Parts: sequence; C-alpha cells; structure tokens
Amino acid sequence: MKILQIAVGIIRNPQNQIFITQRAADAHMANKWEFPGGKIESGETPEQALIRELQEEVGITPSGPILFDKLEYQFPDRHITLWFWVVESWEGEPWGKEGQPGNWVELEALDADKFPPANAPVIAKLIEEWKAC
Repeated sequence: MKILQIAVGIIRNPQNQIFITQRAADAHMANKWEFPGGKIESGETPEQALIRELQEEVGITPSGPILFDKLEYQFPDRHITLWFWVVESWEGEPWGKEGQPGNWVELEALDADKFPPANAPVIAKLIEEWKAC
C-alpha cells in the first residue's frame, strides 16, 4: 500500500475566488478538479513542498501560507495525509504550467462531487468559514 503526504494550496484572490486545476486523464482520480499541490518529498516540510509544488504546477511563489486543515484519507490502494494551506499572497499569476486546465471559481461554485473524495470535508469547511467574507 502506498503511503503519501500531500501539500495542497487553496489559492484565494481578493474577490474570494479559488484557483483550481484539473487532474490529468492518466492520473489517480483522473479528470477530477483539485486544489494544486503535490507530494511532500523526503526532507521537506509540508510548507516547503507547497512552495515547490505551486512553483512547478501553477507558476506562482506563495508567501505566508496558512495551514487550514490536515486530514487523512484511505483509498483501497493508498493512504494519504493532506496538508491544506490557504494562499492569499503570491508572486506571479497562476496558470496550468504543466498543460492542465485551470480556472478561478467562486467559493460557492466549488462542487465536492467534482473533486477527489478526500476534498469534501475541506470544501464544506471552506464554504462554512468563508461564506461571510
């Protein structure tokens, strides 16, 4: 069984929109939408992995990310720990640097059914905590 640690960036602009990307057709959870991020490498902290992954995937350098949530999820073939970081300040403009589609979406338009199942509790928490913003 694979055991993975994943750093995830919830990139939010001043209009309260969230930047999401679409997983590749040949990836685990193919074609699902996701918050950008990736595996934490050996010797990296979750925050270091977040910064590296966002530079690689969406071409931004976050500053001052804030840990929003950490959760564990069990798939039949893998166990993942997800570190969700709120990113509200960064250099650059996010885009699908690896060829993946990317979109800014309204907070209320985040549809948990279109994301991997591990994201559902975080999406619910985001909407609950940020709807008044």
